[in-house]
Amino acid sequence: MKKDDDVEIVGSVLVIGGGIAGIQASLDLADLGYKVYLVEKAPSIGGRMAQLDKTFPTNDCSLCILAPKMVEVGRNPNIELLAYSEVKSVSGKAGNFKVKVLRKPRYVDETKCKSCGTCNEKCPKKTKDEYNMGLGQTKAIYSPFAQAVPNTYLINPSECIYFQRGKCRSCEKLCPAGAINFEQKEKIEELNVGAIIVATGFDQFDLTQKKEYGYGRFPNVISALEFERLMCASGPTGGHIVRPSDREEPKRIAWIQCVGSRDTKMKSYCSSVCCMYATKEAIITKEHDPNMECYIFYIDMRAFGKGFQDFVNRAKEEYKVKYIRGKVSHIIEDPKTKNLKLLFEDMEKMELGEMEVGLVVLSPALVPSKGTKELAEILGVNLDDNCFVKEKDEFSPVETNIPGIYICGYVQGPKDIPESVAQASAAAAKASELLAPARGTLLKTKRRVPERKLSEEPRIGVMICHCGTNIGGFLDCKSVAEYAKTLPGVVYAEDNMYSCSSDTQEKIKRLIADYDLNRFVVASCTPRTHEPLFMKTCEEAGLNPFLFEMANIRDQCSWVHMREYEKATEKAKDLVRMAVEKARMLEPLYCETVEVERSALIIGGGIAGITAALSIAKQGFKVNLIEKEKQLGGKLRSLDTLFLSGKKAEELLQEKIDEISRQKNITVYMGTKVKNIEGYIGNFTVTIEDQEGEKKIKVGVIIVAVGAESFKPVGMYNYGNSDKILTLLELEEAMKKGTANLGKNIVFIQCVGSREPEGRTYCSRVCCPTSIKQALKLKESDPERNIFILYRDIVTPGKGYEEYYRKAREKGIMFIRYPEERKPKVKLSNEGKPIVEVYDTLLQKNVEIEADNVALATPMVPIENNGELSSMLKVPLSQHGFFLEAHVKLRPLDFATDGIFLCGAASTPCTIPEAIDKAEGAASRASTILAKGQVETVGITSRVDEELCIGCGRCAAVCPYNAIQMITCEEELGELKIQTRKAQVIEAVCKGCGTCVSECGTNAITQKRFERQQIMKMIESAVH
Repeated sequence: MKKDDDVEIVGSVLVIGGGIAGIQASLDLADLGYKVYLVEKAPSIGGRMAQLDKTFPTNDCSLCILAPKMVEVGRNPNIELLAYSEVKSVSGKAGNFKVKVLRKPRYVDETKCKSCGTCNEKCPKKTKDEYNMGLGQTKAIYSPFAQAVPNTYLINPSECIYFQRGKCRSCEKLCPAGAINFEQKEKIEELNVGAIIVATGFDQFDLTQKKEYGYGRFPNVISALEFERLMCASGPTGGHIVRPSDREEPKRIAWIQCVGSRDTKMKSYCSSVCCMYATKEAIITKEHDPNMECYIFYIDMRAFGKGFQDFVNRAKEEYKVKYIRGKVSHIIEDPKTKNLKLLFEDMEKMELGEMEVGLVVLSPALVPSKGTKELAEILGVNLDDNCFVKEKDEFSPVETNIPGIYICGYVQGPKDIPESVAQASAAAAKASELLAPARGTLLKTKRRVPERKLSEEPRIGVMICHCGTNIGGFLDCKSVAEYAKTLPGVVYAEDNMYSCSSDTQEKIKRLIADYDLNRFVVASCTPRTHEPLFMKTCEEAGLNPFLFEMANIRDQCSWVHMREYEKATEKAKDLVRMAVEKARMLEPLYCETVEVERSALIIGGGIAGITAALSIAKQGFKVNLIEKEKQLGGKLRSLDTLFLSGKKAEELLQEKIDEISRQKNITVYMGTKVKNIEGYIGNFTVTIEDQEGEKKIKVGVIIVAVGAESFKPVGMYNYGNSDKILTLLELEEAMKKGTANLGKNIVFIQCVGSREPEGRTYCSRVCCPTSIKQALKLKESDPERNIFILYRDIVTPGKGYEEYYRKAREKGIMFIRYPEERKPKVKLSNEGKPIVEVYDTLLQKNVEIEADNVALATPMVPIENNGELSSMLKVPLSQHGFFLEAHVKLRPLDFATDGIFLCGAASTPCTIPEAIDKAEGAASRASTILAKGQVETVGITSRVDEELCIGCGRCAAVCPYNAIQMITCEEELGELKIQTRKAQVIEAVCKGCGTCVSECGTNAITQKRFERQQIMKMIESAVH
């Protein structure tokens, strides 16, 4: 395949970095039809997310949701994993790069190693465990962690007795597989790829530079990542929170925020995630021991993501976590007790304070990972002053100065996991746009294992998962496994440490073959995240995937009965017995293959919808772009300039609209509304309506990009009673048109209608940067203006925003903090001028400002007809009315309903660069379906017994997916022929939710894999 400049386009992509961003980019690219080389310098993929205990704000176990994706990478035939490797040189250009990769020796043959652990057990040399941040020990020969992918052991030559002294080699002697190879050498592998994605993640700032906190000198001062390992059930203390100095539980713990960040002498930016992970750590600490006292010292609380403010509120109200606004100046250690005295300033009370605690957790600045500078030199990409890779411009967040080289995740700038995941998909989309002519040219098809013939009698295998101590710490897994062996039909049962690990998947395959198993049961965590993993493993072993059953003994036992060990154990036995009883009655099921209509519908023509449309079109697919207004642009049309660049909004918009007009693959429908949506993934029929009437279009995927609206604060701060009191959006529009009647004193009031105790509890993310942008522009147009910004917390996380805030202060813009419980008041003078009264926490008194204008920072709110659209799409809304994604961390762009995706402010308030990332990411996710051309339906569907069906239609009325139609049938009654109505399930549409089954009054509908006799057997086994 050749481009216009005669470059031979290669249908493969190099992804550098195996954290969550690199994993997501790799999986998307493989699904888009490209060969992927995933290079990771560590021995295993997983990155920093693999070291976390839980993830905020849902407190999901980090590895529990990450491990299935890691295993998916390892088993994907189109992803070649090059772990323990580094990129050494790159040449060529976009579409065709030559890359040299250094493969470091493990001194263990990956093809022979069975991950049995004998070598580690027998190795005499102990050393610090890097995965556990040095808080625990491992051996000179080790596996990084239990769920590592690849799960092959390796030798650390700097610690190995043989490499250091020329003697020992006990691992070689004792390895049953003969996998040890001390003669392995470094080798260079040459790759030919069309594009490169950099996803190298982050490291922690060197905390020893903050000498006043004693890190490295005081054993009980630790980093947040070290605390994550202490909390984790698989960590060095089994999840027990103890002090490093004496292994005793601390009575009082303090978290110190912004250590090295928001600091002009260290790192000037905000790391984005620290406020939230400190809150998470404090909550989990209180769950471990409600009597522990938890204090968080902070400057501004930056809880700006979906559900984040509610999470902080919960920490305060339910868990009694104490937040102290102020900086800790230094820490003094008591040499006898090793307790720590904190000297700090309380900025709410405006007084100095002291506090003695048993443990201090520092939230350090997060910095680009070690080696980023060297890698940038190899690639030729530019870095900024903080060593983040520079994006092409603010509105091309994943592109670099080198065409064909893209970036995602923390290497581009500070961000949370969902932003990294979205940006990873966006980078995959950009690579796919470039390489579209070569799609599919290097793909391998995975060989399907022939399905095993079933013997008449059930032969069931059972695996009970410890999940470290997540389950095993709260119930007796060994006892449950022994009990399982006694159950009818069970021919093999065992307890296992981590059932979701890659080596356990291989073990399950072996067990199925060795014991001729025809059913398999795993008792572990939630089927929502792990059932597809185990079903796929069974399928690879030749066992029909629907002959797998799962018991959730984590959520239903260890989590809810964590202080009732014996009862939790007995309940686990009950759940396993029920699962086995159901497994005995399972039958093979099969999925249908459905052809995909290779076109997309995008609902919303703002910047997100436009960006998604362009990306899908450039990948070679047809796009239908629907906009209810008579012109494209959405809220971007109302804006004057954009932060941080200062670029005119209309310039960016016009560039995008011009691109749309040049794209032959895009059909734009303006002044058009969606009236009805029918169908399913790959085959949606959408009815749209404009002035000329209704029209039906067929599409394979749908992207929701409807944006958000600006809240009108009627009845607040005298809004509506004076033309001197405007919202930020109204002020922006007036500034753009040149009609703003502005005076010398201008007051901005933040959090107007947002971050409320009830109702709109969320932070709207863009209000602080927008206020700062407008204030700077007003100040620059008239330096004599007095501009005040009244705030609770200034929220400027991420790349460049903190510096933006600092610039405003340097220009003389005055920031006045007010407490949450004492909001500002706005009254009107006799002359109609606004008078603002605010309690200044710095001065500890009320201040009155006579203003010429007041700008109210109101939140983004969901658009009015979100409920109508959600009903048509059969997708949920959040408590605030935004669209609800499938998973807040790992599936931020997907809906639970297959084939439908979301982006931009439709899901949560976001900046324009974030909306662009999400839009390109959603385009990637949608294009994975279009690229395949076929999809498989779910095997678990409902079916109708026509003899029992009376045609009442109740099932069709309640079906949330419109998967049931009422048909007319002709029946013979003696000599008469009568017409009757019957329900018929459209299997390609049915999602197996079971709603129809519960509604049917004649038991005419059953749900495959959840049939009545199966459920009744489970119930009978539970009560006997």
